[in-house]
Amino acid sequence: MGSRHDLPLSPFYAYAGAFTALLVSFLALGLLWSSSRFRGDLSGRPLPTALQRAADAPATRAALRLLGAATALVFLLHLLLGPDDPDRNPAPGALYVLLWVGLVPASLLLGPVWRLLNPLRALHALRPPRNPRPLPTALGIRPAAAGLLLFTWLELVAPDNASTTTLLIALAAHTAVQLLGAARHGDRWFAHADPFEVYSSLLARLSPLGRRADGRLVLRSPFHGLDSTPQTPGLVATVCVLLGSTAYDGLSDNPRWITTLQTSSLGPVPTATLGLLAAVALAAACYGLCAGALRLMNPGLTTPLTSFAHSLLPIALGYLVAHYFSLLVTEGPRTVILAGGTDNAPSPAPPLGPGGLATLQVAAIVTGHVLGVVAAHDRSVRLFPPARAVAGQLPLFALMIAYTLGGIGLLIA
Repeated sequence: MGSRHDLPLSPFYAYAGAFTALLVSFLALGLLWSSSRFRGDLSGRPLPTALQRAADAPATRAALRLLGAATALVFLLHLLLGPDDPDRNPAPGALYVLLWVGLVPASLLLGPVWRLLNPLRALHALRPPRNPRPLPTALGIRPAAAGLLLFTWLELVAPDNASTTTLLIALAAHTAVQLLGAARHGDRWFAHADPFEVYSSLLARLSPLGRRADGRLVLRSPFHGLDSTPQTPGLVATVCVLLGSTAYDGLSDNPRWITTLQTSSLGPVPTATLGLLAAVALAAACYGLCAGALRLMNPGLTTPLTSFAHSLLPIALGYLVAHYFSLLVTEGPRTVILAGGTDNAPSPAPPLGPGGLATLQVAAIVTGHVLGVVAAHDRSVRLFPPARAVAGQLPLFALMIAYTLGGIGLLIA
């Protein structure tokens, strides 16, 4: 897709501002927030009944599924019949920009949209299994975490990742895995194993549009949706893949890393693969150290590792916005123009200048971390004794600072 370099930033002001925002938030929460205020999927103001019926109507669901299938068919036709030149074929932009990046604002505004648009669900519905086997409880969303890691490898590491041949092979492998899994376990497989569906569903936890436990469509604070994130196995792995892959995307444009790839004795692809895996492993290791420190400081704590994983979702969202905003607003319209039949469509100029983009990117990272601090604090005062509620979450605060400074450092680099 090409890359943009938008950030002539002062490191001192970026780091100082981020640290100050986190410190003030942490201290204010410790003084003013002594009991849990988030109610998860029990909260929300119901939308009008007519709107609920329209949203849940079979005709609405069928229309959305047909829309997803038709869009997938157009994408496939461009892969099969279109030019192999990515500057003239809209398929790479449709996958890497409109789907991968576009799902972020779509899920934030409308909820888990890919569950309704997923063309593989439409294919599966044509011949569902009669006696699907139940999914193992320990499986969780680990298959989706693995799928997201493979997709980010395709996006960031794979050679010729915009060629039609590469995309057709990736599409065939993804389709085969998903349909075979659904043939064995039913349509519940997609909610646990489809990487784009899980990705969209996790981002939708921060949407003001959600559903209560009784199924009612409601408007609610994104904090309540975030608090209702299921503590399913694989949640930590999925969020760490999002954090680590986005961090590696920021590192991949660094001149030193480019030189390392070009001079490595292993070759550029194996070295880049190791770099991507190392970035994901580092994000996971930081969270694992934090979880271990929490248990050392709170010997009676019996909550699982995923208890605070939901607080990483706003951080991942901040990284996604910071790294991909300029790509979406420039390559997104260009992809749509190409799909309309115009060859060699130029990328429009970004709507913000370098200073505006720099402000947006740093603000996205800092805001994501402040939201993460709030979510973690509310969970802490719910799980820890009152005397330890603030001191007990110091490892989480240290984790937030490390992620914040690392994210801003990657932007500056």
